[in-house]
Amino acid sequence: MSEPRKPVKQIHLAAHFPGVNNTTVWSDPQAGSHIEFSSFAHFARTAERAKFDFLFLAEGLRLREQGGKIYDLDVVGRPDTFTILSALAAVTERLGLTGTINSTFNEPYEVARQFASLDHLSDGRAAWNVVTSWDAFTGENFRRGGFLPQEERYSRAKEFLATANELFDSWRGDEIVADRTTGTFLSDAKAGAFIHQGQHFDIEGQFNVPASPQGRPVIFQAGDSEEGREFAAAGADAIFSRYATLKEGQAFYTDVKGRLARHGRTHDQLLILPAATFVLGDTDAEAAELAREVRRQQVSGATALKHLEFVWNRDLSAYDPDGPLPDIDPDLGEHTLARGRAQVRMYRDPLATAREWRELAAANNWSIRDLVIETGNRQAFVGSAETVATTINEFVQADASDGFILVPHITPGGLDVFADTVVPLLQERGVFRTEYEGTTLRDHLGLAKPAARPGTPERGERAVAS
Repeated sequence: MSEPRKPVKQIHLAAHFPGVNNTTVWSDPQAGSHIEFSSFAHFARTAERAKFDFLFLAEGLRLREQGGKIYDLDVVGRPDTFTILSALAAVTERLGLTGTINSTFNEPYEVARQFASLDHLSDGRAAWNVVTSWDAFTGENFRRGGFLPQEERYSRAKEFLATANELFDSWRGDEIVADRTTGTFLSDAKAGAFIHQGQHFDIEGQFNVPASPQGRPVIFQAGDSEEGREFAAAGADAIFSRYATLKEGQAFYTDVKGRLARHGRTHDQLLILPAATFVLGDTDAEAAELAREVRRQQVSGATALKHLEFVWNRDLSAYDPDGPLPDIDPDLGEHTLARGRAQVRMYRDPLATAREWRELAAANNWSIRDLVIETGNRQAFVGSAETVATTINEFVQADASDGFILVPHITPGGLDVFADTVVPLLQERGVFRTEYEGTTLRDHLGLAKPAARPGTPERGERAVAS
């Protein structure tokens, strides 16, 4: 007897308006502003036209520096996330609106109030990407002393999210009913009452935003560490992944999904959505040539040297980017040349990284710039529309992901070609929607509205959370 066929999975697609990065190709005549609202509106309308699940905004809380000077080779800042998403809610109807908001430098009441408000304004399309921050450099913008110790950041994030959920749920007891039009009570319950006593937060009062259409915003998480994976398995609805190859994607997928059961959750309660860049051409060969050109535009000689400084922790401006790698070793001192960049944390053994890179450069006759191009983030999907559609579907059906968050190298128009050529092919194969079937982001993602947490205040009663 043959085994039953595995059901065909529906693909989830989202669009990432590039934030802090060096991948946007500014030299292209089609490149637009990262400040003007027209750019965000164009990008969002394209994503909605293509029936994507959501639009995603990353976050940068301080201008980056390198060698004591502002790092001006990439996108380093933009308007406030909530302001942008609220404006986009008015020019879209179904597209989910996901914002990255830091749990280290904010307070639960404020963030919960902002997301509940956005969920109301958008009729149930809000999502929160919960992130942490470890460095004193960024923290100087927010608090005296600058930072939270790295070992405490996930502890705070976990309690931050739990506290925010208590606030979201404070209007959701069986006896609490509110008129969403007027915000007035329809019962005698003390809606919004909360008290939380914990390691990081000791607050009580009344939450002043009625329960929103989704109950709580959809929760995203992006950490890849052991703590990050466990945090996502315990409470996130979706997790971003940086794994763009089939084998790595399947390993990450299996690991994270395998953690759900011990948190009382099922396989379908957490989506895994890697970020993915793409380059399309009329043929695979044309796309490959264009991808090489794009990478050289993304990594100038100056960018290559700055990237190498992340590892060497030395001023390398005197080196020729088209020449060999430095023969001196990285500086292992406490001083960090680059500040405000997550990439600095990726190279935890600079000596080993430098040794590996020298071996690669020698074996392939690579210059500094060649090395950075070849070892950096390359386009995940390169080819004709047919090739890219086939590859994306293969990844999802093979459980390497549940879909992808697409990051174009040109904004705001870089998503258009994908929407016009790849999406119709996925629709023809029956693996991507042709119309939205629901109104909220939870509908798009196939996620149930969460039940109110046990102990939700009713008739003035208040539960203490530890």
